[in-house]
Amino acid sequence: MPPKKPEPKKEVAKPATAPAASPAPPPEPLKEPAFDPKSVKIDFTADQIEEFKEAFSLFDRTPTGELKIAYGQCGDVLRALGQNPTNAEVLRVLGKPKPEEMNSKMLDFETFLPILQHISRNKEQGTYEDFVEGLRVFDKESNGTVMGAELRHVLATLGTIVPNWVCSAGLEGEESRLAEQGEKMSEAEVEQLLAGQEDANGCINYEAFVKHIMSG
Repeated sequence: MPPKKPEPKKEVAKPATAPAASPAPPPEPLKEPAFDPKSVKIDFTADQIEEFKEAFSLFDRTPTGELKIAYGQCGDVLRALGQNPTNAEVLRVLGKPKPEEMNSKMLDFETFLPILQHISRNKEQGTYEDFVEGLRVFDKESNGTVMGAELRHVLATLGTIVPNWVCSAGLEGEESRLAEQGEKMSEAEVEQLLAGQEDANGCINYEAFVKHIMSG
């Protein structure tokens, strides 16, 4: 009998190597909420509005007196009315127009009034950037977060650092009124304000926290 041919060795299939997981994209930086003039409640009196309209009309350069100003004049009119917004604030309330739009786009008084109201409130309350900057002091790792325990301490004891309106945001009725008057916040009120803001490590993204408070 002829000798049997050795059977060819079967190659053992190697397990397919899983493709290397691509690194997760870095989280997008939180953006300050866009300004919506329709969401602004006007608290000015009828007499004040008439005065503002008269001042606004002095900046009207339209040939037929349409009671409109160029975007580029908005900051000047606000300052003429006693406000002191930064250029960045003015650009934000105008929707961040391109440089060439500052002279071509026009703003009527009905759109300007909520802008004035918003800026005047910011003058009293401070801006988004002010509060983020204030909390950044407690960002020991420079990673955009603060320890929840530290923020609790700030809210409960350092009333001079935390504006009263921040303390009153998210609270209702009598609690809100007391906080606005500068009363110290109780532990329960602090917990109510910080509910859902901490991550698994007990840290709070303070930009998101300020955005949450300001949207309110």
